[in-house]
Amino acid sequence: MKLNQQNEKLENQGRLLVKCPDKPGIVSVLSTFLHNHDSNIIESSQYSSDPENGIFFIRIEFHCENLLGKSAQIEKDFEGIAATHSMDYHFAYGNERKRSAIFVSKEPHCLMELLWEWQNGDLDTDIVVVISNHEEARHLVESLGIPFHYIPANKDIRKQVEAEQIRLMKEYNVDLLILARYMQILTPDFVSHFENRIINIHHSFLPAFIGAGPYERAYKRGVKLIGATSHYVTNDLDEGPIIEQDVERVDHRDDVRDLKKIGSQIERRVLAKAVKWHLENRIIVEGNKTIVFH
Repeated sequence: MKLNQQNEKLENQGRLLVKCPDKPGIVSVLSTFLHNHDSNIIESSQYSSDPENGIFFIRIEFHCENLLGKSAQIEKDFEGIAATHSMDYHFAYGNERKRSAIFVSKEPHCLMELLWEWQNGDLDTDIVVVISNHEEARHLVESLGIPFHYIPANKDIRKQVEAEQIRLMKEYNVDLLILARYMQILTPDFVSHFENRIINIHHSFLPAFIGAGPYERAYKRGVKLIGATSHYVTNDLDEGPIIEQDVERVDHRDDVRDLKKIGSQIERRVLAKAVKWHLENRIIVEGNKTIVFH
């Protein structure tokens, strides 16, 4: 009974994300529209980059009885409002469960965190496949009934590898790619297939220590804080729109091994948060920045 009630709740729950030029009355326009379509706003968050000449961003979560039957008409009716106010917008619905793929190399800590969150029901997605250039994670993944594909990768065969990965993404109908410490550089061709749908975890507090070996370089620099950054992947290495970051304090007593151990804990929680927020439609990408409605 509880499961049926939860499914019914999700079926009647919608989300609306809007970006448009800022001017008075936008919130009123949106709330009136939803009210006229028998919808009740249950959560609303907004942000203006500049109240006078800026861009307005808003995320609205709403409840509407028989939303599945009404959604097409709601979206059609919204087109006029969007055109009048120059809105970029997106409707999402609670019954739409995204399909995710996880890419991983040797280090399993971020993969294990995501699988744990998924098993707990705290990651609202179907993990449909895991792809790795190493075999280490196979037993863990397959023990959970998730398909595992081992695809050796290096710069000499990158084109063939990515062609196979793209084929698998289409075969499994993947919505989101999660790089859980996948230690291979993706080509512009691969990234272009999944714009703003690839989330990476980088083991440093960007923009510091871009690229390989950040913990070693942080140790040599004598940093007092180390961190991790989750971001969307673009063609610029480790420079895509940042979703979430966190740090921990360290000192001269910590060697590289200590930094990696502390850092792995940060990486796990930062990546999990970023993925959750993407799945919950809490992120709007604006240029090379993100607006994140927590």
